[in-house]
Amino acid sequence: MIASSAGPVDHFYQSQGLRLHYADWGNDAASSLILIHGGRDHCRSWDEVARALQPHFHVMAPDLRGHGDSDWAKGSSYSLSDYVYDLTCLVRSASVHRTAIVGHSMGGMIGLMYAGVYPNRMSRLAVLDGVTVLPGSPRAPIHEQIAEWVTQLDRIAEQKTRGYRTIAEATERMSAHNKRLTPEQALHLASHGVKRNADGGYSWKFDEYQKARAPYRLSPDDHIALWSRITCPTLLLRGNESFLPDPETAGALAHFRQAHLVTIAGAGHWLHHDKLDEVLGVLRPFLEV
Repeated sequence: MIASSAGPVDHFYQSQGLRLHYADWGNDAASSLILIHGGRDHCRSWDEVARALQPHFHVMAPDLRGHGDSDWAKGSSYSLSDYVYDLTCLVRSASVHRTAIVGHSMGGMIGLMYAGVYPNRMSRLAVLDGVTVLPGSPRAPIHEQIAEWVTQLDRIAEQKTRGYRTIAEATERMSAHNKRLTPEQALHLASHGVKRNADGGYSWKFDEYQKARAPYRLSPDDHIALWSRITCPTLLLRGNESFLPDPETAGALAHFRQAHLVTIAGAGHWLHHDKLDEVLGVLRPFLEV
């Protein structure tokens, strides 16, 4: 299968009764590369990265459950473990036996978990500003976690869906969220990130419920245990202007067998949008392109 010059081919697969979408950029004869987006994002956020790497890899980019063109979960099933299960279903559906993964933010955490559970299925792992759980992070007592989760769910149920009259309005919101975006980038992200409503307006495709922090999340020690099982070469990329802590300063880097940290100057959390050329300049040699 070869993706058209206009963009990728849309495919769907099943996971836990959900119909999930992924963009397939083709090049079946090459080794696999899976690009995993972060929270409140979508698979087409990766388009420029995918185009750059597609000549060397069979690139696939899933829409996580509750995002993009994938189904929304019913009953608050948005834990990282659920996302990992979805990834195993994608790998099975696409007949992938071994793959490289590049993940951003929450997508990086999913990649880290998958690589720790299935180290023999990984060739390379690159995490873009995605070490969001850190060693020694405090954890509230379980009764407080559950109470806060209930409060979050109630708050989401009561809030109104944010709507936009035009895609241009959604584009303005995207630009305000990340001021480093060019107008073209913001329009692309907004165009693929909104859906048309019955009233003719637009709203974001992501499910607000994915923001709720369920009390059955893994502990920091659980994540560290998974990191220590990762055997493939691992690249941690971060922007020096990100709101997330430096993984090395926070003590995370020491828990990996062979991880390398690179900081991109002048980039924030969305570093593949902020400094695309610099990010590709690091990714290509790491992925052995």
